[in-house]
Amino acid sequence: QVQVVESGGDLVQAGGSLRLSCTASGLNFDDYAMAWFRQAPGKEREGVSAIDRSGRRTSYVDSVKGRFTISRDNARDTLYLQMNSLKPEDTAMYYCAAAELPYFATSLTAREYTYWGQGTRVTVSS
Repeated sequence: QVQVVESGGDLVQAGGSLRLSCTASGLNFDDYAMAWFRQAPGKEREGVSAIDRSGRRTSYVDSVKGRFTISRDNARDTLYLQMNSLKPEDTAMYYCAAAELPYFATSLTAREYTYWGQGTRVTVSS
């Protein structure tokens, strides 16, 4: 049984930082590309950042480039998202997801992801 669990969401002031974590069990973590998605109230889910199976290739939505950093620790089956210089528009529920993609591939397309967590809430106050 696959379980994906996010943590680290919180209320933070604009300009602050947070680090989200995601652990995945019940699957061979090394075999999956991983990503973070977010959904703000009244908006569609969007891909924020993705990382390939090796951890060497990453992709980001334009709005977070230079502020967010995705990484993974395959020895700990854990995915991270370091978020700096947070803005009120980053407020959303953040979801971790896993996809079976080719070794060096990343994707910010939600339909390519098989396993999803329940989300962790990030609120950025102005």
